[in-house]
Amino acid sequence: MMYIYAALLLHSASKPIDVDNIKKILTATGVAVDEARVKALTAVLSEVKIDDVLKQASSAAFAPAAAAAAAAPSAAPSAESKKTEEKKEEEALAGLGALFG
Repeated sequence: MMYIYAALLLHSASKPIDVDNIKKILTATGVAVDEARVKALTAVLSEVKIDDVLKQASSAAFAPAAAAAAAAPSAAPSAESKKTEEKKEEEALAGLGALFG
């Protein structure tokens, strides 16, 4: 997780997410750097639009709450609609899990 945090920190600071920058952050925090993991992470993240993934993750987290708020107070949600919502949430989290592998 620390490797991902370092990449997110670089992204939020608008710095390039490369091997050297991630190693600098991890070294500064006292983490033993695994070169292979850093290289793999930078290779994967070079193909990912981080802003889009973060938007998807935030919308997936709020989607069930928004759906519940929009439902009529007198109508109880059916078991089928609950399963559908849970499945959508799991799919969104699975996509995000591929990023953090």
